[in-house]
Amino acid sequence: MLEAIDVSKTFPGVRALDSVSLSVRPGEVHALVGENGAGKSTLIKVLTGVYRPDAGELRLAGERVRFATPQEAQRAGISTIYQEVNLVPLMSVARNLFLGREPRRRGLIDTVTMNRVAAETLRGYGITGDVRRPLGQLALGAQQMVALARAVMVDARVVIMDEPTSSLEPREVETLFGVIDDLRGKGIGIVYVSHRLDELYRICDHVTVLRDGRRVHSGPMQELPRLKLVALMIGRDVETVRSEGVTGFSEESQVADSTPVLKATGLRSRHKLHGVDVAVRPGEVVGLGGLLGAGRTETVRAIAGALPLDEGTVEVAGRPVRGSTGAAVKAGIAALPEDRKAEGIVPGLSVRENIALAVLPRMSRAGIVSEKRIDEIVTRFMERLRIKAAGPDQPVGELSGGNQQKVLLARLLATSPKVLLLDEPTRGIDVGAKAEVQSLVDELAGQGLGVVLVSSDAEELVEGADRVVVLRDGTVVAELTGDAVTADGLLGAIAAAAEKEVEK
Repeated sequence: MLEAIDVSKTFPGVRALDSVSLSVRPGEVHALVGENGAGKSTLIKVLTGVYRPDAGELRLAGERVRFATPQEAQRAGISTIYQEVNLVPLMSVARNLFLGREPRRRGLIDTVTMNRVAAETLRGYGITGDVRRPLGQLALGAQQMVALARAVMVDARVVIMDEPTSSLEPREVETLFGVIDDLRGKGIGIVYVSHRLDELYRICDHVTVLRDGRRVHSGPMQELPRLKLVALMIGRDVETVRSEGVTGFSEESQVADSTPVLKATGLRSRHKLHGVDVAVRPGEVVGLGGLLGAGRTETVRAIAGALPLDEGTVEVAGRPVRGSTGAAVKAGIAALPEDRKAEGIVPGLSVRENIALAVLPRMSRAGIVSEKRIDEIVTRFMERLRIKAAGPDQPVGELSGGNQQKVLLARLLATSPKVLLLDEPTRGIDVGAKAEVQSLVDELAGQGLGVVLVSSDAEELVEGADRVVVLRDGTVVAELTGDAVTADGLLGAIAAAAEKEVEK
């Protein structure tokens, strides 16, 4: 159905793709995997008309094609779901679903038909409610499902899914897999990009592995052992991967038995938080567990001063913090947002400028910025976090998702924080970068920082956290400590809270 044959693409100082081939058959789910920076995103952009290849060719249903724009690729039947939701948050849910192909009546948009069809369509994706409300009012996972529905609605011959489950809760993931089964039954080819190995082995038929812009393996998914897959992705032998494992969390905890470095008490925000308490000691990693919409992100935003509070206090090292982001930063709170594209990176600025943003006031005298001091900080953190870039002046928007995440972490660490708030720090990054980030979290906790960790991955949360505070509907429903910090314990606490809600 879709072929890329010996495709190459070069950017200044970087050969992103080097004679890469990919073949997707009708009704096949084809996994495209590799570390961040391996070339996956570049290949997707070549397939969808964002980039033109420097060499090689594309074929669709056996015919050679050249796409000058993404619109041409979409008209040819190639539809794409990106990791970051590329829709219009201020427009209604229905308008986003039909954007560019709205039903018309007598030359005008038929809003009645559009809203009715949108409601019927999205009901099959588990999304209910008024489709006339702005898309931005939906949770990130629900927005991703709208993007999925939009991509499937067109007459697609191939659907490319880039980390489609990174913002979804388990129920939504099951809905997605049902949609994929339907597409497979209709003979539609699917290119599936994910770093979650369980997903790959569950739904994918074939796999292509990229490393450093080259194809290093292609074959049936079930014939490739997991350890071998990870070894191919990160360029190590199987025995090394087996001995080191794929998680970067250590088994030992370095929690200091002392006064909390962070203490949030009675956090209340209308319709979002209802008396949330969180305390973190120096060297401790406290996880926030719960389903999407439970209040995890809202708790982090409240502590960071980004969510106005009706009641509640936040203290760092025993000192109260006034409710603003500026006050939180000055007190030593550094927050990594869940959506790095919308709330984190500045795509048009360089790696250097993105890292330096938070420390510019400290790097200046009488309004004059010390370029030398900034260069020292940028160099130190690019080396420490192993950020892959052509150089510090490369626009951060050109980097892979994992390296963009590392740039954000570098920006936070440059402020010398006392407390780190990490909201989905490993979302959408490969197993190698994920282990590096997890190892860094351990290292920082070992240095005495307090860390609040939010993750939709139950295993990651329990492996990385010393304690887990479980939330539901903006309320703390349980706290897991010691041997109770397990995936079963977390899911059991969520289920028990749900049962109590039903009983009420």
